[in-house]
Amino acid sequence: QKENTALDNDTIGTSRQPAAYRVQREMQTEEHFQACFERKLSSTLGGALQIPRENRRLQCSFSWGRFRKITLKMFPVLKWLFTYRFREWILRDLHAGLSVGMFQIPQGLLGVWLTRLPLPNINGFFSAFCCSLTYVIFGTSHHISVGSFSILNVVVTNILKTPNFNQTLSSNGSLHNFSDPTFMKDDMEALTLTASITFLTGIIQLLLGCFCLGFVTTYVPKTLIDAYLAAAALHVIVAQFTFIFDIILDFRKGPLGIFYNLFHYFLALPKANATSILLFLLSVAALRVNTSIKITYKHSPIAFPMELLLIITVTIISNRIHLHAESSSAVVSMIPQRFLPPTLPDLSNLSKIIQHAFCLAIVSYFLLVFVGERYASLHNYNIASNQELIAVGLCNIFSSFFKSFVVSCSISGTVIQEKTGGRTQLAAAIGASTMLVIALKLGRFFQMIPNDILAAIVVFNMLPFLQKFLDVPILWRRDKYHFVIWLVTFAAVLCFGLDVGLAIAMGFTFFIITIRSHRMKMVELGQIPNMNIYRSLSVYRAAREIEGIKIFQCCSSISFANMSHFKTYLLHEMDMKAVPLDESEMRALISLSDTAVERKDLKCSCACDPPLPPPRIPYTEKLVKQRHADSDSSSSSVNLVHWSKYGDRLSSRMFLVAADDASPGFDMGLATEKKEDEGRRACLSPGSAIDNSSVQFDQEEEPARLLHPVHTIILDFSMVQFVDLIGSELLRQIIHMFHDIGITVLLAGCHSSVIADFEKNDFFDSCVTKERFFLTLHDAVLAALDKHQKPNELEPAAKEFAEEPQAEQRKVEYLA
Repeated sequence: QKENTALDNDTIGTSRQPAAYRVQREMQTEEHFQACFERKLSSTLGGALQIPRENRRLQCSFSWGRFRKITLKMFPVLKWLFTYRFREWILRDLHAGLSVGMFQIPQGLLGVWLTRLPLPNINGFFSAFCCSLTYVIFGTSHHISVGSFSILNVVVTNILKTPNFNQTLSSNGSLHNFSDPTFMKDDMEALTLTASITFLTGIIQLLLGCFCLGFVTTYVPKTLIDAYLAAAALHVIVAQFTFIFDIILDFRKGPLGIFYNLFHYFLALPKANATSILLFLLSVAALRVNTSIKITYKHSPIAFPMELLLIITVTIISNRIHLHAESSSAVVSMIPQRFLPPTLPDLSNLSKIIQHAFCLAIVSYFLLVFVGERYASLHNYNIASNQELIAVGLCNIFSSFFKSFVVSCSISGTVIQEKTGGRTQLAAAIGASTMLVIALKLGRFFQMIPNDILAAIVVFNMLPFLQKFLDVPILWRRDKYHFVIWLVTFAAVLCFGLDVGLAIAMGFTFFIITIRSHRMKMVELGQIPNMNIYRSLSVYRAAREIEGIKIFQCCSSISFANMSHFKTYLLHEMDMKAVPLDESEMRALISLSDTAVERKDLKCSCACDPPLPPPRIPYTEKLVKQRHADSDSSSSSVNLVHWSKYGDRLSSRMFLVAADDASPGFDMGLATEKKEDEGRRACLSPGSAIDNSSVQFDQEEEPARLLHPVHTIILDFSMVQFVDLIGSELLRQIIHMFHDIGITVLLAGCHSSVIADFEKNDFFDSCVTKERFFLTLHDAVLAALDKHQKPNELEPAAKEFAEEPQAEQRKVEYLA
């Protein structure tokens, strides 16, 4: 045992030591690497698209696997039905279903009281039953309880063109009003218009789901969902003030409507019913005590069914004792309780309601998806956004047949179903069946429940969504962008409503995403001594700048939106500024391009031939110095990169990068082969120089170098995802401008997709070639030092490398 312990300690001690390695390979440019390793060209870049011969014919075949996959996708109920754990889940779903079903009965009665529409109770209960079963079959969330949403019901009420009905009901409130044929005609028109709005809402959602437009939710961050649900919870709580204080007010919608309602509730507080407030507080206290009761089933906590117990208890008491609180019986008793058979909606007024229906469709869908995403993340499963669109669309279509309201997620019912242990949509099916049976047989007893009892249940179940206010300080510390998204979403939804606020929140979120993804972030890199690792000079103290080389890392994609900032940053760091060329310089540049074209493509052509394209001007600005830069450098490249050329030992003259004994770094050697193409070689070297006032175009003169300490700029594009057409054009001009003042621009670490973007955008020319592109940043540094290193600086490094001992046994050698 002691030997094993000693061996383990030795192994642990060995693993803690940093491993060193030796790399021996050629310096690789992008052009050389593509030629040696046979890069495949896509069809868009001139390569032939290889299509297998056997796939050219159209084949029709039947696959049971594909059929099963499509069936499970269309009917998600089959996924959990075939894998249902009966012994573990049946009591949970039964418990949750009974609680939700008993809650839906007074909730349906309260919806009629809130909207003041003469919808028979039996129609509302049949609509809720059909919608719940429809979502059980087509929905993908395991915890969503589908039902009417009070805010959407109020929105539909405000759309209706029947103000006489609301005024008469609120003022008189007697049964004889409904016997008047005028009122009955207005009532039926209101129900017909409600059914039309609901049907059109479902059709819009169904079409959006069929066209797979539910993908928009993938671009919605979690902070937007939390803020939207928090603001929606506040809207629901304010809507319950009518039941809590027993005050009837015109619920105003629109900009700042919630503050208008709060102000008028505050003014009407002296008229509030003290009994209603007392019953509300007692109910909230009972629900609060319920959080301290813990029930464990199968090693999982389940909430005590306090809502179920509270509804049953208050129902019995209210039918025995008059509690002097407002209930739904006053309104329900005035509505003719005859069943309205299902009929097809009237779409004659389609042009008047299509805009409202579209807004309701969007709000209804996003509200359902946001709540579903919240509980899906809590229970570690996924929901399908397109399937949710189809499911809620079908629910609204079935609801319109019964002349009912727009259906969405019942937030309170969903919270009750989740906290009482519901695991699948079987709980929703049990709840819908319980609701329908009890409502048809014992519905008249539930009409006597005070409205404030149900308001207490709704308000208490909204509190989990308001707890997200505690995450706001955390967002401020972690991510300022998400903090701003949270505040804007919450303020927009709270002030402008669920529909307009959602549009503002989504637009602002997409704007933030665009700004953040295109925001240019540049970092100047330096080399860690004796290593091929490069880190930010502002972050790492050990990082040193290589003399004569500036390394910049671009941490975002390059597009027309951020290319200007990229250019400004680059010129500022190089202590230069861009000055437009004057007319004489432009004419000289154009004449030079025309001469080059004539020398290359001298031929006779007919006048009917299409004209040749105009010559491409490489740049339209020249670079001048802003101020004199310091000629001294704080570090020496000889101390960072050790050089050695071995023309005799290595026929291909490779780079040697070896591990140093003092530190796990590298000793590097560099050698380059002579280029066969002299034109490209001349382009990589500084061309015709530009001074502070003029441009020289005489290619035969000896180029005059500027007295500038930097001879090479290396752009690390390893984090660049794409470069658009405008960005590639401006980048090519920048390379030309620096080349004409004697500064070489190299690019390193470009992804193959970025190289493909450059090729499609016609980025390369006789000067900007793939010889400027290197596979790694270290290859670009070695190439720059090999080109500009003085011969007397290479001798000490060569001697040092020759005297270096052989590598240890733990060092690994890779030969390219």
